[in-house]
Amino acid sequence: MTASTTAWSPDSWRSCPIKQSPAYPDLAALAAMEEKLGRYPPLVFAGEARRLQEQLANAADGRAIVLLGGDCAESFADFTANILRDSFRVLLQMSVVLTFGASLPVVKMGRMAGQYAKPRSSDTETIGKETLPSYRGDIINGPDFTPESRVPDPARMELGYFQAASKLNLLRAFASGGYADLHRVHGWNLGFVERSPLAERYRDLAHRIDETLSFMAACGMTSETTRDMRETDFYVAHEALLLPYEQALTRVDSTTGEWYGCSAHFLWIGDRTRQADGAHVEFMRGVKNPIGMKCGPTLEPDDLLRILDLLNPGNVPGRMTLVSRMGADKIAARLPALVRAVRRSGHKVVWITDPMHGNTITTSNNIKTRRFDDILAEVRGFFGVHAAEGTWAGGVHVEMTGQDVTECTGGAHRLTEANLGERYETFCDPRLNAEQSLELAFLVAEELKRRRAAGGHLSAAAE
Repeated sequence: MTASTTAWSPDSWRSCPIKQSPAYPDLAALAAMEEKLGRYPPLVFAGEARRLQEQLANAADGRAIVLLGGDCAESFADFTANILRDSFRVLLQMSVVLTFGASLPVVKMGRMAGQYAKPRSSDTETIGKETLPSYRGDIINGPDFTPESRVPDPARMELGYFQAASKLNLLRAFASGGYADLHRVHGWNLGFVERSPLAERYRDLAHRIDETLSFMAACGMTSETTRDMRETDFYVAHEALLLPYEQALTRVDSTTGEWYGCSAHFLWIGDRTRQADGAHVEFMRGVKNPIGMKCGPTLEPDDLLRILDLLNPGNVPGRMTLVSRMGADKIAARLPALVRAVRRSGHKVVWITDPMHGNTITTSNNIKTRRFDDILAEVRGFFGVHAAEGTWAGGVHVEMTGQDVTECTGGAHRLTEANLGERYETFCDPRLNAEQSLELAFLVAEELKRRRAAGGHLSAAAE
């Protein structure tokens, strides 16, 4: 069977070839856990997913910009309110800066409350003379390099569900309970500017935001009078990698009779699992959430169009987000043909850039890191390609944390490889820390402002 050759059902993916799937030794325990999760309440609701899709439709038309950020893979051990709060806070800070730079609303999504599974380049890992299954994320197995830790355990899915539910509860409280107040967030940004080595570069933008808020207050638009100044819409997203978990949380919407993946508002297909005849494309074509797909340097235009036809045959605006992750050295050569093919096909998509995954390097000490300059170069390359093609560069997707980690080199504080050992805490991929994330937002805002001034802020559709 290939995707779309038969009627879709939540389990039709099981008849398709699958990649990045853990080898559970106890299939009876896996089936029992799937049945158990299938009786639990949904984590998100269909109406929330539809509202997100409406906002993403605006981004497809050049009337909004998307910010997606969070951990490369969430850890069960980092299940604390402070860690979640700090990452949420940085995303709010970034969104305020991007809103001002683009003069457009920002659609905010967090790689949170579900980003527990991780694709791997190899099924096994070898240290010394011992070879074990690779760590695939806390929802599948453990990071400790022991035979017991690396056995895929279905019980981890239940722990992932309950942690996701708790995180969603807290995120909703942060978004609606006053923590997201625009004046509070701007105050945090002023503090960042003052302590940054690039303070002079950022101070003008920060002060212009300050003047705008003062003008709005003079017009009677304050946190007390205007809901959008004290609350915000915030959505959660993750890669739909572990299909037994995703199927178990798929529900029929009582108002429309359609199927939704209720583990997150937004789900995406990774660059390693985007086969048109594969299980992940088959599963995703049937859920009505807004969905994404990573587009790496090996993706060909014809293959992309084929997958778009499978995933969004009705060409519904806001349904599809394409996430470019080429690498700074490849984006100019590989992205234009994809953008051109999609534009000519008439498919309405949101294009955003993931400048992280194509820019991972390994140091001489065998430590994975990313250079801030490479990340920024890919972002600028992404905007440049869309400017040349007359299409809308719709946003950014970053792996980041609100913690003061030292996992990526460079940035205003000039972290070097010698600094990596100070707070290198990721189990998977290196993340931007809070300062680097905000610095990237200010630099992207400058890019947006420059393109607006040059008249390049409209999408081809909006023109």
